[in-house]
Amino acid sequence: MARRNDVSALDELFQAHLSGRLSRRQAITRAAALGVSLPVLSAMLGNLPAHRAAAQEELQLGTYDGRTLNLSVALAENEATVYEDVIIKGFKDRTQGDVELVKIEAADVISTLEAQVKSGNVEIDMVDQDNNSLAPLVDKQLVEELPDAEQIMPQTTIAALKDVLKFNDTYYFLPARPNVQITYYNEKSFTEWGVQTPKTWDELMTASAAIKDKAGVGKVSIQGVPGGAVGVAVTQFLWQAGAEPLKINTPEGAAAFKFMQDLKPNLTPQYPTAKHDTTNTYLLNESVVLAQNWPFGINVIVEEGEKEEIKAYSGWAGPAGNFLVLGGNVFGVVKGTKNRDMALDFAKYFMSKEVQEQLTAQLGWPAIREDAFGAVQEWQQPYFEAVREALTHVKPRPNVTYWLSVENILSDAFNDIVTEGKEVQPTLDSYQQKIDQAAAGG
Repeated sequence: MARRNDVSALDELFQAHLSGRLSRRQAITRAAALGVSLPVLSAMLGNLPAHRAAAQEELQLGTYDGRTLNLSVALAENEATVYEDVIIKGFKDRTQGDVELVKIEAADVISTLEAQVKSGNVEIDMVDQDNNSLAPLVDKQLVEELPDAEQIMPQTTIAALKDVLKFNDTYYFLPARPNVQITYYNEKSFTEWGVQTPKTWDELMTASAAIKDKAGVGKVSIQGVPGGAVGVAVTQFLWQAGAEPLKINTPEGAAAFKFMQDLKPNLTPQYPTAKHDTTNTYLLNESVVLAQNWPFGINVIVEEGEKEEIKAYSGWAGPAGNFLVLGGNVFGVVKGTKNRDMALDFAKYFMSKEVQEQLTAQLGWPAIREDAFGAVQEWQQPYFEAVREALTHVKPRPNVTYWLSVENILSDAFNDIVTEGKEVQPTLDSYQQKIDQAAAGG
C-alpha cells in the first residue's frame, strides 16, 4: 500500500494515465516505485471507463434534421478524409444535420462573402479562416459578433489562443486549429558530432558553426521562401530580439536582422527554398539536421518517413525570450446566415475533447484544449510535449488589414540583408517607410 505522503503522487499518477499522458505500463512501473500492489493498481485502472465517461463534457447540441451547414474550409486530401469521417459523420450522428464543405481560394474568401452579405443572399454559413486574415472580415462587417464565445469554448481552451479571437475586446471568432512551429533536429547527427540542441541565440550560432565544420556544409535551415514562410521566421526573430514586425528599424529590429545575417554563412544552401513542405524533405534526406517547422511534420517525417532519429523541442530564445508565431485557423459565423445556431453547435462539437483528440492523433494537429493530447500514440508523446511547450510561447501576429503587404516587405528586407548582405540599418529605414505607407493605405 502507498505510504500516506505518497497519496498525492499516486493521485497525480492516476490522473496522468486517465488523461493519456502515461501508458498503462508506465503507470504500473511508476506505481510500483510508490509501493502500490498490483491488485490495488488493477482495481484502480479497472474503473477507468467510468472515470473517462465522467470526464467527458456534456455537449448540449440541437437537432438539425433536413438542414445543411455550408462551411468554407481549405483542406489537404488526407485532412478532408478525416474531416468527413470524424467530424462531419459524428456531427450528423449527434444532430441529424449535414455539413457541406465549400472550397474557396483564400484570396477570394473576402470578395465572395462581401458579395453575399451585401446582397442578403448568404450561402456560406461559416468560415474556417487563417488567424492572420481576420481583420478584413471584421473591418467589412462580414462576420457576427459572438458575445457568448466564453460560454461556447471549453473551460480547458488554451488561454494563449483567445486574444486573436477578439477585436476591440469583442469576440468575433472561435478557435479551430492552433498551430506553432517546433524545432526538429537529427539526434543521431547531433550525438555523432557532439552538438547540443541550442536554447539561445548564442548557442544557435555556436551549434550551426560546429555542424558546418563537421559536415563540411551548412545543415541548419530557416525558412527563406518569400511571403508567409519568411514572414513567420522573421517575425519570430524580431520578437525574440524585443522588436515588432510593424516597426523594424529600431535597435532591436536591427539586432534581429544582424543576427540572421551573421547566421547565414552557417545555413544550408537550400534555405532560400525552405518552407513548410520542403523543410520536411530536407530533414528526411538529412541535408538539414536542425530546422523549425509546423507539427504536421511529426507524422510526415517520423511515421511515414520512418526517421525516428528526428526529435523535437520548443526552440531557442533571443535576448527578449522565446516567442513563436501563433498560427492556425479560427471559425467565423457569416453575417446574416440563417444557420447561426447550427454553426455554433458545429463549433462546439469540433472543440469537444473526443474530436480534438482524434485530429491530434490522426493528423498531428495541435489541440485547442489542454486536455486533448491524451489520445496520441506513445511514440508521438514526446513530440506533442514539445508542441505543448511551444504553445506557451506563442503570440498572434498583428491583425492588420495590410499584413500581406508587411510580409512582402519583410521578405524583401530579409533578401537584401540576409541573402545579399546589405547594410542593416539603412536598409531597414528604407523598408520601414514602406510599412508606414502600407499602414496609411498607400
